[in-house]
Amino acid sequence: MRSGKTKTMILCAMFVALIAVGAFIKIPVPVVPFTLQYLFTMLAGLLLGGKRGCLAVCAYILLGLAGLPIFAQGGGPGYIFQPSFGYIIGFAAGAYVTGTIAGKKSRPGYGRLLAADFAGLGIVYLFGMAYYYFISNLYLNNPIGLWPLFLYCFLLAVPGDILLCIVGAVLGKRLIPVVREER
Repeated sequence: MRSGKTKTMILCAMFVALIAVGAFIKIPVPVVPFTLQYLFTMLAGLLLGGKRGCLAVCAYILLGLAGLPIFAQGGGPGYIFQPSFGYIIGFAAGAYVTGTIAGKKSRPGYGRLLAADFAGLGIVYLFGMAYYYFISNLYLNNPIGLWPLFLYCFLLAVPGDILLCIVGAVLGKRLIPVVREER
């Protein structure tokens, strides 16, 4: 029993570290910065389950807000005023949704894993775009319209994240049985 809890804590800590590293693995694409954070938050949900995956992402968020420069553009409490902070909040909710959907079956197939990944991605974009819109328009006094928001915060960014969803489903299919047997 104790060994299972220790392994779970180690896996949670590993995902906190992977998400932090993923923030700095930047793939150069025009206009929108593309990092591997979503891949690791999605895998946290798939491999740890909804609650523990969300907990790992929340630990990452708390460390970043405490001042560790582990977000894509730094860290500290002032980061909540960055328009992109909504995506980070969305990572936690997305990991929960992804893990909950995938966890309904002990050995989920590719279809369920892809559905879980896309549902989590939708949550991330919902949180991210809503936060971006409200922070830009209400706090930063740097208004952005709905079309530019949709173009820059969704259309230009989503192709890479769709690819990450496919990669996440393939990795999840291979790793879920290993992680669940170990725990």
